This record gives sequence, C-alpha cells and structure tokens, in this order.
Amino acid sequence: MPIPVYAFTGFLESGKTKFIQETLEDPRFNAGERTLLLVMEEGEEEYHADTYPHNCVYQEIIDDLDELTPETLTAMVQKYHARRVVAELNGMRLAGEFYEKMPEDWAIAQEVMFADSGTILSYNANMRQLVVDKLTGAEMVVFNRMPLGADIMPYHKLARAVNRRIDIVYDYVDGSTKFDDIEDPLPFDINAPVIEVGDDDYALFYRDITEEPKKYDKKTVRFKAQVAKLKREKVGMFAPGRFVMTCCEADITFMGIPCKWPGAEKLTPRSYVMVEAKVSVQYHSLYRGVGPILTATSVTSAAPPDQDVVTF
Repeated sequence: MPIPVYAFTGFLESGKTKFIQETLEDPRFNAGERTLLLVMEEGEEEYHADTYPHNCVYQEIIDDLDELTPETLTAMVQKYHARRVVAELNGMRLAGEFYEKMPEDWAIAQEVMFADSGTILSYNANMRQLVVDKLTGAEMVVFNRMPLGADIMPYHKLARAVNRRIDIVYDYVDGSTKFDDIEDPLPFDINAPVIEVGDDDYALFYRDITEEPKKYDKKTVRFKAQVAKLKREKVGMFAPGRFVMTCCEADITFMGIPCKWPGAEKLTPRSYVMVEAKVSVQYHSLYRGVGPILTATSVTSAAPPDQDVVTF
C-alpha cells in the first residue's frame, strides 16, 4: 500500500501552519493513525502537539531540501512506523523539488495551496513561476484574510487561468468562508458542428481537451497550429500544436496533440497549418495513458498568427 502524502503549499505566513494544526486537532482526520509531519518552512505560527486528540503525530523539521533523499524520508517513516505523511512545503521552492525526492511508495493524496489575499497578487506579478507551480498541482486554493466586500474576481482569474479544475475558497477576516461559484465559459462553442478555436485560445483548448478528453470524443475541431514531428511515429502522424508560456519566458513549452494524416511526413516542421480533425480518445505514449487523438480530414498551409507564443 502506498503511503499517502497530504501536501500543503503557499508562501510564508499564508496560513498553512494554522490550517494543518487545526486539521491535526480534528478527530475526524486524526483518529490515531501514526502521522509523519514534515515542516520545511517555519513562520510565526507553531505546532502544538498537546492539543492533538491522539499522541500519534511525529514532527521532523527539514532545514535543507537539497540534502533530502528518498532514503532519508524512508528512514523517518520507519523510525515512527508512520502510515501517512503531512508535509508543509517551503513556499520559495517548487513543489516538484520535494516530490522528486519522495520514495517510490509515497503518493500524493491531496495538495492544497494557501494564499494571503493581501500579498498573492503582488507575488504573482513578481514571482509568477512559484505561484503557477503551486496552483498547477493543487486541488484547492484558499485565499485567506479576505476583507469583507472585496472583489474576488482578480483571485478567481488568477487561479482559473492556471488550473480550470481547482476548487477556490475565500476565507474572510470575520471567520466566514465562501466557495467560488463563478462559471468560466470556454471561449469557443464545444457544441458546434465544428469547434472553431481562435488563435489566442489554443492554450485553453489544449488544457481542456487533455484534462477532459471524453468531452471532445467524436467531435470535430478546427485550429491553427505549428507542425511538430513525433519521434516514434514518423509516417502518417504528426503533432499540431503551439508554443505555450505557462508562467514566464523561461517556461515556454510546445503543446501538441497526436494527429493522423496520410501526408504527415511531407509537412515542414514548425510551419503553420490549419487543421480540421475528428477527435477520439485512445492510449498514446505521449500522455503515458489515455488522451485525445486527432484524425485529420484537412491540413492546409496557413499564415502565422499574430503571436507565436500563446498564454492561458
């Protein structure tokens, strides 16, 4: 059985410690299961083990993430005979830096991000890579210390621009909470006979079709893309896509979708084409699982879009 890891991310003084403390005090979560608590960032808030309903939480402070190894983490679990892990991650490090060091028998059970509403928009402007990293993997983000009557739209847009499936919670200064219920319509009609994807909307289209491929199964799509060749499937297949900037200029990735087309090997790499194709959902090594596969009915030369790189 894999060891479940409950990861809590966010910047210093964002409310991580307070939430974890309250969670470990809750008998519904802490019913006596032996828990390893990893603390990778220490702020003003402290943990108080004497308030837990059971004496089964074992705290380890990680001073240097770079020196952490899978073997060290395994030894900690064995030392306390822990059955699960609660991890407070360092806000100034990428979450993946910790995940890469996890032993093979550890698995992320839940990832929650915390953000101080008074500072997160500034952090996003100045440290966007770190903000995007935390929003990307989180199931839920909690914007806390929210003033009563504050405009929630900037926070909603911040979260949804990175992760359309993330749950958003607003924690107000008077102690009340509110779940975000703002709907985000896609910028293209998914029920149209042909789903027309605008040049500026490719990033949203790619994320939506790869996150929920069954929604597009058996539908026809049309979009402008650059030609990319697949390493293993050079005949009759290519991957039309676009370069997408997820957070900053240093983080630009080509995002393409495998596409069947009889003349694929004759296409010029990085040239622009207009693709019209039927969508099916199949296994492909590019996804390491099931994902959208296109079968093109038309591939024609196209003029480059106004911007080579698109964003969410």
